[in-house]
Amino acid sequence: MRLSRLSRTALGIITVVILVIVYVPLFVVLVNSFSTSRTLSWPPPGFTLEWWERAFQSAGAMEAVATSVQIAIVATIISLVLGTLISLALQRFEFFGREAISLLVILPIALPGIITGIALNNFFRTIMGVPLSIWTVVIAHATFCIVTVFNNVIARLRRLGTNFEEASADLGAGLWTTFRLVTFPQLRSALFAGGLLAFALSFDEIIVTTFTAGSGVTTLPIFILNNMFRPNQAPIVSVIAVVLVLVSIVPIYIAQRIAGTEKTLR
Repeated sequence: MRLSRLSRTALGIITVVILVIVYVPLFVVLVNSFSTSRTLSWPPPGFTLEWWERAFQSAGAMEAVATSVQIAIVATIISLVLGTLISLALQRFEFFGREAISLLVILPIALPGIITGIALNNFFRTIMGVPLSIWTVVIAHATFCIVTVFNNVIARLRRLGTNFEEASADLGAGLWTTFRLVTFPQLRSALFAGGLLAFALSFDEIIVTTFTAGSGVTTLPIFILNNMFRPNQAPIVSVIAVVLVLVSIVPIYIAQRIAGTEKTLR
């Protein structure tokens, strides 16, 4: 499709405006993490590495990072197992209600976080009678992280078809052997990409976490929210926010690279 010069110019301007709106605030946060000011003022009066040193020496911040990593790892593992099994069931088998189940699996990622948080809070505390803890956060995160794995795996299964699996069965291989030697090797990159996205999604989630975390559970996003307006904490929060952005970007970038490589190979 060919666009006129006016259309290309208009699209270029719109693109630049959107990128400015999205990334200039992130740049301001980055600069403020090196500011000598104790508040989020602009422009910064000077630059220092003091806040970076304090952030990495903060026991509360390091504990919040460790908690977020632990939750994200466990939620990702659960998502990889359940997301893969659901994908195989929905793509490889015909049964009544298959489309309805597919919709229910995808729905948690589409629901507003506050709705999911309230629903899970009521489920854990009222119906199950379970006290909120780090495990309720893990379960809550897994409910929407499964979707990223599910989408990646089922898309791959649809492209692969069943020829290789049927050939394996014809040669006498059992279900587990076929999965281990035929299906899984073809799904590895999709699982890796889905797992990276699930980890990033869990690591910086705050709304659902707020409703499902107990009083003693502080993830990194909650730590940032609790300390953002405290005296002399704003620059440290900026440092942590920068680290959070970097941690979130890396898995997403790797997942995109994997997808781009696969498209090139095809």
